[in-house]
Amino acid sequence: MQNFLNRLNIDKYILMLVGTVLLASIAPARGIMAEIAEWIANAAIVALFFLHGARLSRQAVIEGASNWRLHLVVSVMTFGIFPLIGLAVHALPGIDPGIATGLLFLTLLPSTVQSSIAFTAMARGNVAAAVCSASFSNLAGIVLTPVLVAALMTAKSGGFSLHAVETIVVQLLLPFMAGHLLRPLIADWVMRNKALLTFVDRGSILMVVYTAFGAAVVKGIWHQVSLGDLSVIALLSSVMLAAVLTISFLVARWMRFSPEDSIVLQFCGSKKSLASGVPMAGVLFPAAQVGAVILPLMFFHQIQLMVCAYLARRYATRQE
Repeated sequence: MQNFLNRLNIDKYILMLVGTVLLASIAPARGIMAEIAEWIANAAIVALFFLHGARLSRQAVIEGASNWRLHLVVSVMTFGIFPLIGLAVHALPGIDPGIATGLLFLTLLPSTVQSSIAFTAMARGNVAAAVCSASFSNLAGIVLTPVLVAALMTAKSGGFSLHAVETIVVQLLLPFMAGHLLRPLIADWVMRNKALLTFVDRGSILMVVYTAFGAAVVKGIWHQVSLGDLSVIALLSSVMLAAVLTISFLVARWMRFSPEDSIVLQFCGSKKSLASGVPMAGVLFPAAQVGAVILPLMFFHQIQLMVCAYLARRYATRQE
């Protein structure tokens, strides 16, 4: 089974996410159970961002920070070019407003860390620079993503209330800072327990997905989203990824980046983080809206893994 999934470039975690969506569709939490599930999901978000902070290596950031031109271009691609593409897609006529909101939201997210670094290493790119760019993107995203949501999605998200700002600080920023400040004390423990922390990471996201889709199911999401809508999500996600990969390729050539740095721009500049996006959506949007908002992100996540796995293997073969 594992070999079959590997041949198709399907991440097992995507299957777990799909299973969680099916469970939430069949047996959504209701009443007091919904309140308990939401409390657990909020605690999971805090734990998730604490671990993100604990994993951020200051040394890796310092060592890679000298390549400032590359990191600046990656940041512009992630938080500038990508949102512009999202706005263009959002403005297309005939798209369901909920889907359009989700597509725009995913373009405002930071880059991934693990897969960006993994694909850069597979393609024989500049791994140290990838570590720096991906880490900085996640750090900046804690602030920039909510700001971009407030600036570009006011009509959809209802703007920022004082409660929303307080929630972002308490559930995202403070746990992240606490984890990073405690890194000198817990770094060894983090390194020894990577498998456990990966389980906590993924379990946290699955819990947030369950509560989000459960609330959306109670509100009738599957009466609002059709198979045609899912096809539109897949198509537009593919178009957006193709556009940003093409732009990053052309920008790398224009700026005369080395092949190793060009690979970093391709992978770090084109990725959007499911690990950050799901809990952020849970904080930034009403519970009943979160399920529809993260649906495009789940599609995009799998598409980017499949495409980038192909590109990484191609780049590695070309360098050989």
